[in-house]
Amino acid sequence: MTDRIGIVIKNEEYAQEKAGELVRTLGEKCVVIDTRDSGKIPDDLLCLVVLGGDGTFLHVARFIEDRDIPLMGVKFGEVGFLAETTEERLYQAIESVFKKEYLIQERTRLDIKVVRNGERIVDVDVLNDAVINKSALSRLASCAVFLDGNYLTTFRADGLIVATPTGSTAYSLAAGGPVVHPEVPSIILTPICPFTLTNRPLLIPDSTPIEIRLEGSPEDMILTLDGQEGFDMDPGDKIFIKKSRNIIKMISFENQSYFKVLKTRLHWSGGK
Repeated sequence: MTDRIGIVIKNEEYAQEKAGELVRTLGEKCVVIDTRDSGKIPDDLLCLVVLGGDGTFLHVARFIEDRDIPLMGVKFGEVGFLAETTEERLYQAIESVFKKEYLIQERTRLDIKVVRNGERIVDVDVLNDAVINKSALSRLASCAVFLDGNYLTTFRADGLIVATPTGSTAYSLAAGGPVVHPEVPSIILTPICPFTLTNRPLLIPDSTPIEIRLEGSPEDMILTLDGQEGFDMDPGDKIFIKKSRNIIKMISFENQSYFKVLKTRLHWSGGK
């Protein structure tokens, strides 16, 4: 069978138009994937090409679950930290994929579990982050954090972000967290506007299991995964976070592409 790629399209008119052009050009070498049905991903795909911004890429990363299929992001959104190429270089990038002239970058994910009354109600992998905060903006969240079974501290803040290195350039960065290279094996804890100013962002080894317990009056608490999926929390809920066994494979075309993306997206001196 001829090598082919899968295409996932952002629900936006322009992205749909570009996808139509791509399908007409590639013909049988491509197949459009409907992310409403995870059971219909063909086993013979070289990769999934994601036509959209970072939000679409994160959606696809959750959609493929534990499947061993690389993703290639194409920038249509405003930021595009997860995009390897742009619309202008789309056909050149796809040609390189068919020639198998590319690199694979492995990105870690976090395994997020929520236990309520002894029952597991959430069991999801995230690529960027898990965020705990109050739906009522005027109230502080109190999150007791345990690392490898040992009590660390209780963060009293507008919320708490637990992020991967990939997610370090997302909400965590906006909340004052550090930029962490994706190959640094770590998990980032970033309090959002902490009540105690000595509560600063913390990097821990990604081998460290995390448990978070909600303290005080945890009504109206929300757990948000990758900024897209939200769960209402109840008093007594426990959140368990650890490095997932399932990685995400991202297609890249040069070794130092991460730093080029970083400079460009953050508008650092020399970014073009």
